[in-house]
Amino acid sequence: MGIEISIGWLTVLMFGSLALLLMAGLPLAFVTGGLACIFLFVFGDAAMLNILPSRIFPLMTDYQLSAIPLFIFMASMLERAGIIEELFDMVYKILGGLRGGLAISTIIASTLLAAMCGVIGATEVTMGLIALPAMMRRNYHPTIACGSILAGGTLGILIPPSILAILFAVVAQQSVGELFIGAVVPGFILSSMYIIYIIAVTTIKPEAGPPLPVEDRVDVREKIRLLKNMFAPIALVVLVLGIIFAGIATPVEAAGVGTFGAIVVSAMHRKLNWKNMRSAAMTTLKVTGMVLWIIFGATLFVGFYVVNGGQAFVNDTIAGTGLGPYGILILMMIILVVLGMFLDWVGILLLAVPIFVPLMKTLSFDGVFGLPGVAPEDLALWFGVVYMVNMQMSFLSPPFGYALFYLKSVAPSNVTMAQIYRSSIPFLFLQATGLAICIIFPEVVLWLPRQVYG
Repeated sequence: MGIEISIGWLTVLMFGSLALLLMAGLPLAFVTGGLACIFLFVFGDAAMLNILPSRIFPLMTDYQLSAIPLFIFMASMLERAGIIEELFDMVYKILGGLRGGLAISTIIASTLLAAMCGVIGATEVTMGLIALPAMMRRNYHPTIACGSILAGGTLGILIPPSILAILFAVVAQQSVGELFIGAVVPGFILSSMYIIYIIAVTTIKPEAGPPLPVEDRVDVREKIRLLKNMFAPIALVVLVLGIIFAGIATPVEAAGVGTFGAIVVSAMHRKLNWKNMRSAAMTTLKVTGMVLWIIFGATLFVGFYVVNGGQAFVNDTIAGTGLGPYGILILMMIILVVLGMFLDWVGILLLAVPIFVPLMKTLSFDGVFGLPGVAPEDLALWFGVVYMVNMQMSFLSPPFGYALFYLKSVAPSNVTMAQIYRSSIPFLFLQATGLAICIIFPEVVLWLPRQVYG
């Protein structure tokens, strides 16, 4: 029999020790799993030890998780085929003649890359290597140059095929296809807001984003040639997402089609060789292994906490604040942004979502300002997309947002961390506006899935 302890003290001990060990620099996967085992032995009993296999085995056999390595391999193959560089080259030569054209091109290229990859790090780093030096050479203002890369890169969290959507669907027992479709409209709204902001700033201050000189622009024939080069990868994305949205294939089957298509696209770009295949396979193995270890560790950690009454404790504590349903939702959003300053997205998902989703299902969202609310059967889908929009903010939140450090790792030495912090602020406000739109107007999220699934 384990040591008796109140749920209040258990909460302080579990999450306090988690914070201390993470600040000490230990990996999240081993910290959560290790702490779960320690707390199980110290405060649990023999029956509770059954949590170990009973929590992990369903995840090991979850069919939907098969899409993660397939989409990661697809992204890795497209990256090694030089698609990211060619895509940016195409968009910036077509739009470079506009004020702020390079920054707008960065957002559009990032939006298309999000639909190809679903992996943030690859987009942030590669666009930082390609787009940032190009903009700095043209004397773009650092806020526009860095901000467009930061904000554009985080779209990979939201726009399908998002790895985050797959994991959320598994944890919350939600349809991956519905989450993918629900995220499309918010993703394009955010992308459009970034572009409108860049146009507004460069219209007021033309020197912040000068157009390409006339001699560097290309003619219509060259633009058509560039578009032809990108036809295959864009057609692949349309095919993969199209067969999901049309209900022809599940996300896992579509990921298999995308993986095969990425190999074909690599061959068409003459980049299909043993070295690139092996490199893509190793990247897939490392990322998938990291994600699965975090899943196992965090699932044990949260599982032990819930079994000991953690869910009821959190529900009672939040209900005790006296906030209404929308107040509770805003409190959750603030907690997620704060967590995003210190944890990666996989850890936040697995620690927070299993506690937040059951609480959300007990609340009724009847709308604000006389606008339509959310039906109980749509709550999990709506909250899933709202959560994903929020996760974009966590990536940009100073001081420790992951996207800030991805960019700094590849930025020229004259771009300081302070400049990167400052450049994230306007786009952080735009993301907060996008989040507010999704909360106030839930049809932004729910309309498209309703059209597709009825």
